[in-house]
Amino acid sequence: VQLQASGGGLAQAGGSMRLSCAASGSIFSILNMGWYRQAPGKQRELVAQVSRFGGTNYEDSVKGRFTISRDNTKNTVDLRMNNLKPEDTAVYYCNSVPSGDSSSWGPGTQVTVSS
Repeated sequence: VQLQASGGGLAQAGGSMRLSCAASGSIFSILNMGWYRQAPGKQRELVAQVSRFGGTNYEDSVKGRFTISRDNTKNTVDLRMNNLKPEDTAVYYCNSVPSGDSSSWGPGTQVTVSS
């Protein structure tokens, strides 16, 4: 599965942003999918995931602010981010959960939140 994340940019604290991930390949609908992020100097972390059946789970720091959704007819998975905080600044990636090998990671999309 090839993955392409988009929608990042610059936002002010308290603002909103929507990320989108387009996936190629016929197996998308059977994969659990997630949004990951990597801040400078930190390890990549999984912040939101959606199962193949639509169930969702979130990392504690984004609960109530981020919403993940998927459209299996379009092979897309989105991340809606509200009430953004400077600590949300990171490169955001989409990938399966668990993630694929190193070649499965796309370039990600940069999200920068200013205070």
